Amino acid sequence: METVAQTESTERATWRGEVRATLVLAWPLILTNLAQTMMTATDVVMMGWLGPDALAAGALGSNLYFATMIFGLGLTTATAPMIARELGRKGHSVRDVRRTVRQGMWTAVVVTVPIWIALWQSEAILLLLGQEPALAKAASEYVRALQWSLLPFFFFLVLRSFISALERPLWALAAGIVGVTVNALLAWALIFGHLCFPKLGLVGAGYATTIADFVMFAMMAAVVLIDRKFRRYHLFGRFWRADWPRFRELWHLGLPIGATLVFEVAVFNGATFLMGLIGAAALAAHSIAMQLASLSFMVPLGLAQAATVRVGRAFGAHDREGIRRAGWTAYAMGVGFMALTALAMIVAPRLLVGVFLDLDTPSNAPVIELAVGFLMIAALFQVADGGQAVAAGMLRGLHDTRVPMIYAGIGYWCIGLLLGVVLAFWADMQGFGLWIGLATGLAVVALLLLGRWLRRERLGLVSFG
Repeated sequence: METVAQTESTERATWRGEVRATLVLAWPLILTNLAQTMMTATDVVMMGWLGPDALAAGALGSNLYFATMIFGLGLTTATAPMIARELGRKGHSVRDVRRTVRQGMWTAVVVTVPIWIALWQSEAILLLLGQEPALAKAASEYVRALQWSLLPFFFFLVLRSFISALERPLWALAAGIVGVTVNALLAWALIFGHLCFPKLGLVGAGYATTIADFVMFAMMAAVVLIDRKFRRYHLFGRFWRADWPRFRELWHLGLPIGATLVFEVAVFNGATFLMGLIGAAALAAHSIAMQLASLSFMVPLGLAQAATVRVGRAFGAHDREGIRRAGWTAYAMGVGFMALTALAMIVAPRLLVGVFLDLDTPSNAPVIELAVGFLMIAALFQVADGGQAVAAGMLRGLHDTRVPMIYAGIGYWCIGLLLGVVLAFWADMQGFGLWIGLATGLAVVALLLLGRWLRRERLGLVSFG
C-alpha cells in the first residue's frame, strides 16, 4: 500500500510535471504575443519620432482598429478550446479538428467584411467622438492602410490555435519573429522614405503591418502543409464544405469571448478617446503607458492561452484533478510575473518612458511627467490584470464564456469607466482619474472570475454526467 510520504511525493511530481508542461506550451505563446505587440510598439516608437501630433493620431487610429479587431480575435480564438477538448476526448482525432479549423477560417471571413466597412469610415467616427479634425484625418489615413491586415491576421490566429492545441507552438513563434522583422524594416522604410521607398508617414506604418501579417499567415500556412505532424490533418482540403452545427457551436462559444475582449479593450480605448478630450499631451502619455502595460500583459495572456489548452484537454478527458492542476499552475505563474512588472514600473518609470521619448528634449517634458504618473497607477493594477487574464483563460478551457462576459461588462464599464469619468471630469483629476477607474475595473473583474473558478464544481462547470 502506498504510504503518505509516497503519495505526497507523487503529488509533488505531478504538480512539477504540470509546471513543466505549462511552461513548454506557454513560453512560445508568450513570445509570439510579445512579437505581435512589438509590431504595434515599433510603430508607436517610430510615430513618436515624427512628433507628438503624429503619435497622438497614431494612438487614435490604433485604438479604433483594435476596438473592432478584438471582437474577431475572440471569435477566431474560440477554435482553441474546441480543438483542445476534442483532442482531450480523442487524442488522434483528425476529422473533428480539421472541421473546427475550417469553420474558424469561415468565421474569420464572415466577421472581417463588416469590420472593413466600418473602419473605412474612421474619420467620421472619430469626429463623432469629438476628436480634433486634423488628428481624425491623419488617424483615418493610417487606419485605411492598416485595416487590410485583419483577414490574414485572423487566419494566422486560427492556425496558431491549431498548433497550440497540439502543443507545438514554436512555429507560431517563428512566424511572429519574422513578422516583427518585416514590420520593423518596412515601417522604417515607408514612414521615413528609406531604401528608395516613398515617405508615407503614418500611412507607411499601416502598410508595413498589413504586409507583415500577410507574411505571418503565409508562413503558418506553409508549415501546416509541409510539417508531417500537421500535414495529416489536410486543413485546407474541401475548404468550401460547410459544417453548420460546428459553425454555430464556434459562434456560440466565441461570441461571448469576443464580447468580453471588446468590453476590456474598448474601455481602454474609451479612456484613450477621453484623454484626447483632455489634451494632446495627456493622449500621448497615455499611449506610452498603455504600450508598456500591454507589453507586460503578454505574459499572463500567453499563460491564459496555455491554461485554455491544458484545462481544455483535461476537460475533454473528464479529468477533474487535471483541470485543477492546470488552472492553478497557470494562475500562480501569471500573477507572480505581474507582481514583478509592477515593481519595475515603480522603481524605474523614467527609464521605461525614455524608450519612447527623448528625456532631454524640453518640449517632451509635459508628456514625460504625465506618462511617469500614469505608470505609477498602472503598477497598482498589474496583479489584477494578470489574474483576470489567466482566470478567463482557465474558464474558457471549461467552455464557460457567457458569465465571464457579463462580469467584464459590469467591471469594466459599469464600474471602471464610470468611476474614471467621474474622477477625471467631475473631481477634476483628469488623466489620473481615468487611470484609477481602469485599475478599479480590472480588480473587480479579477475577483469575480476567480470566485467563479473556485465555485466551478458547485456551478456544474465540470459535470461529466
